[in-house]
Amino acid sequence: MSKLSSALLIAGGLLAWADPASAQQTRWEPEVYAGVVSDYRFRGLSLSGDDPALQAGVSASHATGFYAALDLSGIEEYGIGLDGDGADLEVSLTTGWTGSVGGVDLDVGLSAFVYPDGSDVSYFELPVTISRTIGNATWRGGFAYAPAQNALDDEDNRYLWGDLEYAPPGWAVSLKGGVGYEDGAYAPGGKTDWLAGIEMPVGPLVYGVHYVDSSTSEGSVVFSAFVNF
Repeated sequence: MSKLSSALLIAGGLLAWADPASAQQTRWEPEVYAGVVSDYRFRGLSLSGDDPALQAGVSASHATGFYAALDLSGIEEYGIGLDGDGADLEVSLTTGWTGSVGGVDLDVGLSAFVYPDGSDVSYFELPVTISRTIGNATWRGGFAYAPAQNALDDEDNRYLWGDLEYAPPGWAVSLKGGVGYEDGAYAPGGKTDWLAGIEMPVGPLVYGVHYVDSSTSEGSVVFSAFVNF
């Protein structure tokens, strides 16, 4: 059984554990998702070698605003060590708090990106996001800072981004566009990325088509299909 198949079984187990009665007793709201993308693009770059990737995740949010999330994705083999093995699974763990402050929604967290079997490539960063919905449009902006650490060759990394989503209630699709800028360990000379696309719910599934590009790689049209439980 592959690492990703095992991870999907774990996510399924967490879904079974996070039943409505338990959530009501503890005031935690669980959510699980699973799906596939034609290319796993992170900040404009392909982490799956331009190949499809299975993805899944589970999160739980508390009435106080605190939350925790586990996200899984298949990736191209990464962090190959002296033993010749690398990671083919990305595990991201996030915890934080979200709430309304001064008329905007604020999200402050701590994220760890773990690559099982990868050699010295796991790292953590501190993301902050603000967002606001006005009518049918929602804008978001954020900044993620990764302090100097071994996986980053003892350098820090910075990522600034913003996006806009437009979803009128009478439309069958929602529109989304965004841009980001990265500088530091993962982009020594600076890197700009951008995306534009649509998402369409059909029954329990949400289909997406996005064009994703960056200043340091070739762009790609990414297809996706996800279901939330």
